[in-house]
Amino acid sequence: MERRIERSFRGITERLAVRYLTNLGGERVAEDRVRGDGWVATLTSRSVEVGPSLSVTEVTLVFEGEAETVEPLVEQFERKAMRAGG
Repeated sequence: MERRIERSFRGITERLAVRYLTNLGGERVAEDRVRGDGWVATLTSRSVEVGPSLSVTEVTLVFEGEAETVEPLVEQFERKAMRAGG
């Protein structure tokens, strides 16, 4: 069954997100896309204002593929991304 999961992360860059995805078995196939065995992730980023004088990068990833492949991948990516700031 095909699954599509969208997640946004603040405090990491697109470049770092791509590195995490390639470490999880993916290969960058386009500027905004990483493909692995049974999955593909598409990335976008934007600057988000957090207060009156502070903005951070927010990277949004859309993971697509078979549920049994994509769900564990998203969990592994989230663990890596949560450690990014510290």
